[in-house]
Amino acid sequence: MKKLLLLAVSLICFQSFAQELKKAALEDLTEQNWQHGLSLLQEIVSMPNDAFYPEQIERNIAWSEKQFGERGWTTERLATDGIPLLLVGKRSPGATKTILFYFHMDGQAVDRSKWNQEDPYSPVLKSQNAHGDWEIIPTSKLQHEYDPNWRIFARSTSDDKGPVAMFLTAWDGLAKENIAPDYNVKIILDFEEEQGSPKLPGAVLTYKEKLAADMMLILDGPRHTSNEPTLSFGARGISDLTLTTYGPKFPQHSGHYGNYAPNPALLLSQLLASMKDENGRVLIPGYYDGIELTAEEKEILSKVPDDEEAIQKKLGIGRTDNVGQTYQESIQYPSLNIRGLASAWVGNEARTIVPATAVAEIDIRLVPESDPERLFGLIKKHIEEQGFHIVTKDPSDEERMNYPKIVKVDFSISYQAFRTPLDSEAGQWLRASLNRAFGKDPVQIRISGGSIPISPFVDALGIPAVTIPTVNADNNQHSPNENIRLGNYKEGITTIMAILTEKTIDTLPKK
Repeated sequence: MKKLLLLAVSLICFQSFAQELKKAALEDLTEQNWQHGLSLLQEIVSMPNDAFYPEQIERNIAWSEKQFGERGWTTERLATDGIPLLLVGKRSPGATKTILFYFHMDGQAVDRSKWNQEDPYSPVLKSQNAHGDWEIIPTSKLQHEYDPNWRIFARSTSDDKGPVAMFLTAWDGLAKENIAPDYNVKIILDFEEEQGSPKLPGAVLTYKEKLAADMMLILDGPRHTSNEPTLSFGARGISDLTLTTYGPKFPQHSGHYGNYAPNPALLLSQLLASMKDENGRVLIPGYYDGIELTAEEKEILSKVPDDEEAIQKKLGIGRTDNVGQTYQESIQYPSLNIRGLASAWVGNEARTIVPATAVAEIDIRLVPESDPERLFGLIKKHIEEQGFHIVTKDPSDEERMNYPKIVKVDFSISYQAFRTPLDSEAGQWLRASLNRAFGKDPVQIRISGGSIPISPFVDALGIPAVTIPTVNADNNQHSPNENIRLGNYKEGITTIMAILTEKTIDTLPKK
């Protein structure tokens, strides 16, 4: 009864002063609505969502249109020359600001044989036993019991359908109390994020006026490993590089032609080894140019409560690359990561041959100071200095005879990095919101190591962008047995309610 009275008083106050919906009232509203939200989560993750299969994505688009339409939102498909984006919106009377939210609805592909449940698209509730194993328990237990460490396992529970369900739950909970934000809300739903959002940059330019807003908030990614409320003020961009080296035109018997026909795997290994020193630093001249961390910036990084020893223990590594002095410093620089190597066969299919080709796939994580075209130019120059002739398609017989070392290079840019200053108006507004929800300042990350396709919005719309991660860091995103912790799901709903009730009138300055 006492809680209900507290909530009623808080709601009466809120009708005049949105920012006065206090921590206890937010928690009570969350408690009343989170099981409704759990039903939404189970429904949304039951739809397969691999963007490689457009028919799966169409079902997800239709579901999104239906859900937002039933809540009185406008919905519009933004056509591309592939899978469309979905823009939904809700106007608030008297609003002077518009906030654009970003979510993605697609997920990584699944290998069903690697999941510890019958179907990755059939969500199950699990608890961890004394041996550390996750065991399925009946979802019906939640009607009478609750443990914040129980988890829902299914593809996209955390990345990124969980946050979508959190948002809808938060919206429904506030709507039942006739509470609405004092700003207009737009949401862009991306259905190809896990494929690199290939159509998004062009679409943002095409639909610039429809997307216009004062701020962009991204609901994606995990909280800091401490699981404290977190704000991330930037994300690295990403570009890809594929290198193919050549030996004989066809695989050859290693007894007949070993020591005679050059091995492309060895050539590729030598080339890759020339790019980094033994401490993991890129040796290509100029690769890190333009990145000088000031004392103030290092102070910001030092405040992130990382446990370096725990991180290394979790990863099972006895040493780290020495690009930066700490984990946070290391992700302020562009990376050069070998994400895959292939040549001939191994294991039970191994053959005594000199391979015909060797392939390395590389991803380059970008920071705002690193222009990907410039980095590619530096890499290309370095490759040529190692004596390689660069081609863009498989070499002809003439090229094979004229150039002793040939490498095919394919390069692509997905999207750039972005970073918003911590002391910006957007940062101040969000800190106030999370402080009201949790009674403390959030962990603030200058730039996250992962990549999300936000720079096209920042560049085209001229607005600040901040990520509000909500899910548990150990959620296995992109991997088998993806999950979301129930405590994080509930706190995510609270987080979004706090943001939707944070005042913008007289708080955020006019442009």
